[in-house]
Amino acid sequence: MAPASDTGSNPSYLTALQNFNLDVAKARFSGSFSDGINACVECCDAHLQNNAVALDWIALDGHHETRSFADLRDQASCFANLLIEQGIKPGDIVAGLLPRTPELVAVVLGALRAGAAYQPLFTAFGPKAIQDRLTMSGAKLVVTDAANRQKLDGVDVCPPVATIVDTSHELVAGDVDFRSSMASQSVEFAPVMRSGDDLMFMMATSGTTGPAKGVPVPLNALLAFRSYMVDGIDLQREDVFWNIADPGWAYGLYYAVIGPLLLGHATTLVEGPFTVDGTYDVISRLGVTNFAGAPTAFRLIIASGTQRAVQLRDRIRLISSAGEPLNPEVIRWFEAELNAPIKDHYGQTETGMMVNNHHGLDHPVRPGSAGYVMPGFTVDVLAEDGRISGLNEPGQLAVNIAGSPLLFFGGYLNKGNKSIVNGYYLTGDTVERDENGCITFVGRNDDVITSSGYRIGPFDVESALIEHPAVTEAAVVGVPDKERTEIVKAVVVLADGTEGNEELAKDLQDYVKQRLSAHAYPRLIEFVSELPKTPSGKIQRFLLRQASVGAG
Repeated sequence: MAPASDTGSNPSYLTALQNFNLDVAKARFSGSFSDGINACVECCDAHLQNNAVALDWIALDGHHETRSFADLRDQASCFANLLIEQGIKPGDIVAGLLPRTPELVAVVLGALRAGAAYQPLFTAFGPKAIQDRLTMSGAKLVVTDAANRQKLDGVDVCPPVATIVDTSHELVAGDVDFRSSMASQSVEFAPVMRSGDDLMFMMATSGTTGPAKGVPVPLNALLAFRSYMVDGIDLQREDVFWNIADPGWAYGLYYAVIGPLLLGHATTLVEGPFTVDGTYDVISRLGVTNFAGAPTAFRLIIASGTQRAVQLRDRIRLISSAGEPLNPEVIRWFEAELNAPIKDHYGQTETGMMVNNHHGLDHPVRPGSAGYVMPGFTVDVLAEDGRISGLNEPGQLAVNIAGSPLLFFGGYLNKGNKSIVNGYYLTGDTVERDENGCITFVGRNDDVITSSGYRIGPFDVESALIEHPAVTEAAVVGVPDKERTEIVKAVVVLADGTEGNEELAKDLQDYVKQRLSAHAYPRLIEFVSELPKTPSGKIQRFLLRQASVGAG
């Protein structure tokens, strides 16, 4: 159901929803999704006429560089030639374990120019998380930098490595020197044309059981990416756009790298880690007018006070929030202190963004809601018995496949289509919908933890913990947290003769950081004699969650 009314100067949401046309959406691309398309061409070659800036980059030491669309095309061509030299063929997967640098963009676009697919690896991952994802994808090449190279030494099955070295590091024997190899390549490379159904990205998403699942993302996803940048983000030609999400994850890769470039618009990458002062400095320095990130970052900005906010009042045109529900108090603060409208957007790795309080379309906004389904998608809210839920009745958000021409998900890699039932893709998220069609997020149906915008699978953390010699069993749950939405808690059964104390807890935290990921370690650890289980031996995490909330 569409909203009851539409107001303002932007296009009407109701009109956009009713008039969405897939052929019109496809016509906005230079290539043909049926006869031949290349994502690098759509992101670079299609926008060469003005020699405009395509990338604003602020390095770790603070210096600022820019790249034009021609620069990105040339670097992508060099990397595509390097890939051919390494035996990479169309359809092969190339992984990147890289920070937010121009080299990252060259690797992503170069892989796509060569007809290969790109797999992101978050730089906070440890060897276990990296190995799980490389095993899943069967990647043929990994590109990394000197700072992350040692993590690959702990990966049992690793493809050849191209390493970006600097003056303080030596190349590991057998590796390809990325920089010198790139320097010797031609800037000429005829893009390999593919079809819309061919693979563009190999993503991964955490579940409650087993290692991370592979999410194949085809070139057809470009249609959904572009629509979100227009309808959700409302990216305008005069905007200075900065999405702070890391390209090691879907929101950063889809909408900080590919999305703006598809529109011929510059994107911003900042190599350094998130800090409130650093964020304010970049916004002021570059004149950022269109800003995107996760609620955790926004809550940290609020916690820092209003002194810096006063200096940037009326500077930011709009802000988009994704990754976890946006609290109404955050909306009120940004409007009061920065005079910047901040709107919540919802999506998944599998679907891209699909339910939004759209900046680019006019509709009523209810604070605390995720918004309305994006044109090009159709969703229903399904009760446990499969019927469509009533108004304001909780149910699972389900994407109607036949009615969603922008949906690009067709099932997990080598896992079948268990999440696709009776013509629906089941998101696993519980929501409610009101009489105007406005959707509000309620929670997850499974045990996946959402912390600081990251989705963390308990199985991954549990698997890392039980590798530690002091641990016999472990169960991991999410505990509500005002700043991060949830934090990871581990309930641990120790080996005989081992004492649970603060020192061991710190050791287990460090072990998970190193083996799995720096963002997924358990901030809370409780030592117990046994875990609650079903008669069949399955851990009852819901009992642990209830006990943790009650204790808080």
